Amino acid sequence: MKAMATRALAKLAKGNSAIVPSIAESSVLLILAVNLEKGTKDVQLQSAEALMEITAVAEEDAELRTSALYRNSPARKSIVDQLVIKITDEKEDPELLIPCIKAVGNLATTFEATDTRMIVDPLLRLLHETNNFVTKNACIALTKFACTSNYFHVEVSKAIIIAGAATQLIRLFYFGHWNVQLHPLVLICYIAIHVPGSEELAQAKVLAVLKWAPKHHYFTDHEKLNKLFYAALDVPENEVAEAEACVHATYGWELQ
Repeated sequence: MKAMATRALAKLAKGNSAIVPSIAESSVLLILAVNLEKGTKDVQLQSAEALMEITAVAEEDAELRTSALYRNSPARKSIVDQLVIKITDEKEDPELLIPCIKAVGNLATTFEATDTRMIVDPLLRLLHETNNFVTKNACIALTKFACTSNYFHVEVSKAIIIAGAATQLIRLFYFGHWNVQLHPLVLICYIAIHVPGSEELAQAKVLAVLKWAPKHHYFTDHEKLNKLFYAALDVPENEVAEAEACVHATYGWELQ
């Protein structure tokens, strides 16, 4: 019964900017956090799905983030704590991991610089997952933290470099599943834009990849991404903003 009710809540919340503020400002988020921690497998999954849908709406609603999901709110703290526990658990089921990863990414702009390692480290570990969908969504979540529109994008980009993740991102681009390859490349672009001249990026041959990628036949269907590639090479501020807006407007975060 609890799983069915939570499933219904997730469906109700999906894309529903009219109802989600009422949900977020009630005790529902705290209940979902408890369910994610202590519920049966099915209840945990449905709770994660509900949190994913609620945070997806909040991602597009600054007022909602400020009123119900501000950093020190008990509800936000509870759900973030449980989401981080889930994405940190190396034995967690990918089916549960994916909505948890998405929910964390949706909340990217609600974190502060001091939270960087707490979030970035477990997401970077997931780049080594054998499940392609987990890897893909970890890349997307990391990109939400590292993109220019996130206030702490420089700190996040530096943390990713310090963790030595550039080489793994390049490896995913070259050898990852076709449905994954584009996502590490977009993340690499943002890191290169925000931390120009990085020795670690140079050692990972990032510049060569950024020059080669737009010319490869795989990216002919993603022509507008070239703006982001070239912004990563030249780093003029106005082009970065234009490229980011273009990529989001055309492909969204999923970049299918």
